[in-house]
Amino acid sequence: MLARFDRYVLGQLMVVFGFFSFVIVMIYWVNRAITLFDQLVGDGQSTRVFLEFALLIVPFILFIILPISAFAASVQVANRLSSESEMVVLRSSGISAFRLARPALVFGLVVCTMMMLLVHFLVPLSRTQLAIREAAVSEDIATQFLEAGRFMNPAAGVTLFISSITPNGVLQKVMLSDERSPENRVIYTSDEALLLKTEQGPRLVMISGLSQQLSQDNTLSLLSFRDVAFNLGEPDTSGPPVVRDLRAQPTPLLLRADPDDLAKLGYSRAYFLHEAHTRFSKPLTGLFTAMIGFSALLVGAFSRFGFWQQVAGGVGMLIVIQMSNNWAENLAQSNADAWPALYLPVAFGLIFTLGLLYSSDQVLFALWKRRDEAKRLAELATS
Repeated sequence: MLARFDRYVLGQLMVVFGFFSFVIVMIYWVNRAITLFDQLVGDGQSTRVFLEFALLIVPFILFIILPISAFAASVQVANRLSSESEMVVLRSSGISAFRLARPALVFGLVVCTMMMLLVHFLVPLSRTQLAIREAAVSEDIATQFLEAGRFMNPAAGVTLFISSITPNGVLQKVMLSDERSPENRVIYTSDEALLLKTEQGPRLVMISGLSQQLSQDNTLSLLSFRDVAFNLGEPDTSGPPVVRDLRAQPTPLLLRADPDDLAKLGYSRAYFLHEAHTRFSKPLTGLFTAMIGFSALLVGAFSRFGFWQQVAGGVGMLIVIQMSNNWAENLAQSNADAWPALYLPVAFGLIFTLGLLYSSDQVLFALWKRRDEAKRLAELATS
């Protein structure tokens, strides 16, 4: 019977967990997506680029909200089992709180495994791809500088105006003022122009236009041209972009904390070890977050007024865990030898979980003891 009960409770936990995760992820994602939309689409990027960026932030959002969803699911399922007297019947039959919490333990292990996969594999992969795409977008001069209807300065001493840009990328009614040489200022105008990306840097090719050159002695020269090319930037000789985000680095590299890697990325050894051990401590904290939510509602007897006191107690324990986590992170980031402090929230979670389960069994033992005493007193009264 208990095995069937375990499967039933675990199924309920997973269903409610999936619902809460979806809702909370959508709230976080929409909030971040609005900011991304303003930054990318407002700068001339396509909707495809926006969707790509928006999807790449999902793994990190999932890693953040999974413990919250696990706690909410545990509280919801335990509250429903208690309010429908299923938990009361099992407790009255003498089953301990440690045994009833077994499906919550399995559920917590599932959440912990999901967080491990996210933080060790999916989050670094997505953050790396996100950094590469950000570098590519920032290097795209067409999207960074070119905007129809306003004056732009793509390079020092160069002023560019474009009347309109066709869907094919053809620039129409273009004016370019080149004042990089004060002795020889030139204004170029053309009906059409193209922006080309070459190994020597971005080139603007103006087609069928007119140049107006003003020399130092205020002599104006006019010249018609079929096509002319301008270098709007320096060639890119930096090679592949260096991803400096620590969340994008593989865990073995962070644990090794090699001096060459420290110098390359620009972080201290303390930050490397902090990020590496956080990837182990946070999923373990997620395990006990799920356990606390379920165990808190096992404490105390059934009440028609609900279980708000137990829920408030569980939330208070999560606040203590989060405060200890903030303190441990600040300490670990300032001292490379203080990384064991990152596992302090895990220790608090274990202590709180065992304390709740033990207290629940003690309350049940006291109820049985009072029931036995009342039964003996009734027998003495009848005799």
